[in-house]
Amino acid sequence: MSFYTREELKKIGFKSLGTNVLISDKCSIYSPEKIEIGNNVRIDDFSILSGDIKIGNYVHIAAFSALFGGAGIIMEDFTGISSRVTIYSVSDDYSGEYLTNPTVPNKYKKVQSEQVILKKHSLVGASSIILPGVTLGVGTSIGANSLVTKSTEDWTIYFGSPIKKLKSRKQELLKLEEELLEEEKNV
Repeated sequence: MSFYTREELKKIGFKSLGTNVLISDKCSIYSPEKIEIGNNVRIDDFSILSGDIKIGNYVHIAAFSALFGGAGIIMEDFTGISSRVTIYSVSDDYSGEYLTNPTVPNKYKKVQSEQVILKKHSLVGASSIILPGVTLGVGTSIGANSLVTKSTEDWTIYFGSPIKKLKSRKQELLKLEEELLEEEKNV
């Protein structure tokens, strides 16, 4: 895997760029002036970043993932998405009442346009899809191949298409977060 150098990342023109950022040189980046990236972020091969996106600290975006942030996407600290996850903050109405796709004039379309937020410590399994207006609660875990059409509760595991609540998620990782952040202060 080949990552952009720090100098190359600066030339891309991100709105902000933290330290220890690894972005594959095979990643497609559109409107970088709207993209904020925190510290300790890794974005793997063939991912797409487009639009208004804010990525916190300690975030991983795995290969072949896509973030379409027309209405905004926020990934808070310690979040992650597995391979082939797609997040849409804008979507056409597929009911059949309107025309769809970007080649059609707006007066013939109905577009849902709402921010998507992945709260701290949430993660999304491979090949899942998140639709506009969804907020994943703190510590939410979404199983692979899931369709997320509604917001979730904190510290809960979901799975399915559409998602269904499975069980509560453990919170021991909060102690590890404290330990990591304390260790960083002392370096």
